[in-house]
Amino acid sequence: MLSKQRVLTLGFQHVMAMYAGAVIVPLIVGGALKLTAAQIAYLIAADLFTCGIATILQVMGSRYFGSGLPVILGCTFTAVGPIIAIASASNLATAYGAVIVSGLFVVLFAPLYGKMLKFFPTVVTGTVVTIIGLSLIPVAMNNAAGGQGSADFGEPRNLLLALGTLVVILIVNRVATGFLRSISVLVGLAVGTVAGYAMGIVHFSAVAEASWFNMVQPFYFGFPQISVTAVLTMILVNIVSMVESTGVYFAVGKATDRKVEPKQIVSGLRSEGVAIMLGGIFNAFPYTAFSQNVGLISLTRVKTRDVIFAAGGIMVVLGLLPKLAALTTVIPNAVLGGAMIVMFGSVAASGISILSEVDLRKDGNLLTVACGIAVGLGSATLPQMFDKLPDYAKMLLQNGIVTGSLTAILLHLLLSRSKDAAPAADPGP
Repeated sequence: MLSKQRVLTLGFQHVMAMYAGAVIVPLIVGGALKLTAAQIAYLIAADLFTCGIATILQVMGSRYFGSGLPVILGCTFTAVGPIIAIASASNLATAYGAVIVSGLFVVLFAPLYGKMLKFFPTVVTGTVVTIIGLSLIPVAMNNAAGGQGSADFGEPRNLLLALGTLVVILIVNRVATGFLRSISVLVGLAVGTVAGYAMGIVHFSAVAEASWFNMVQPFYFGFPQISVTAVLTMILVNIVSMVESTGVYFAVGKATDRKVEPKQIVSGLRSEGVAIMLGGIFNAFPYTAFSQNVGLISLTRVKTRDVIFAAGGIMVVLGLLPKLAALTTVIPNAVLGGAMIVMFGSVAASGISILSEVDLRKDGNLLTVACGIAVGLGSATLPQMFDKLPDYAKMLLQNGIVTGSLTAILLHLLLSRSKDAAPAADPGP
């Protein structure tokens, strides 16, 4: 039984693992829409607050809402482009109206989606989980180099920081025991940040400028407005997120040695729908299950939901106390990248572990896995290949998890059925 202090520490480690992914969305959206510094600060606060509420709803688990799995919800990057496009063409109130209605769609559509889970046999789920891990590795490497687009991208000091962070995590995980081993990622982040401060690349100006308290309020950018086109666009975004979350649920099941039942996925998706509606009400973002934290569960081997409850509570507090939230942003990108390498690699390893249960010699399984991973990873690493397609097609095809999942599902159905339907060979005289 973990003490409250240890649960909080482990929860904070989960927050650190997903923090960069959580705050980058409001920063990108706010910058693209030329919002003021105060408005961007609100977006970040509202996002963290709603992330926390959404995570708690997900972990609680009830008859109809929440998967009961140790899953953290964060804003989906898939929604960035559509929200910017909708708000640019009209206003943010229209974008958030679409978010609210699309969240209701997820709640209502989840049971029907649950009936489609029969198309996710082990060969498909293993392929999807592997794709999730592999498609995230370029993100880790970009951060390790200093962050895509940064002025010091690829500088030796960034590579050294990332390597040092990774080595510290590996040493602590290998040598330490008990609680210290379970917070190896947090130790690596702390050591890496101290080293970054010694190099002169850690600055606390953002902490000094941040306010102490900020109350999240409904409809900050105006009362929601409804546009049919905007609603349909956000529904498509959330269908993509539902597929992503399904893969994450299966990955968490593998990491926690639990069989994930279809009803858990349906309840989890319903909870995501409620979280998306909350995101629209508080002017935050649509939410999906975060794969970053799956690798952390695999690495630390701490599977209790209490830790994720604590993470949710910490995010709510950070959303109300911007100065504390700003303090977590001082961690250099290179340090985060070093930690991400081991976490994202752990997700890919979980997928490979699932695939080890599959006989690749039967029913076209080898082709299903090979093409699913190749298409999914290709879409994730080279999304610009679809730039000349219509927007709705780009939204689907530039997401490696979606393309890889659909490829694996279709090939499994096609190859397994075609073999079963094939006539028996003539044994000859």
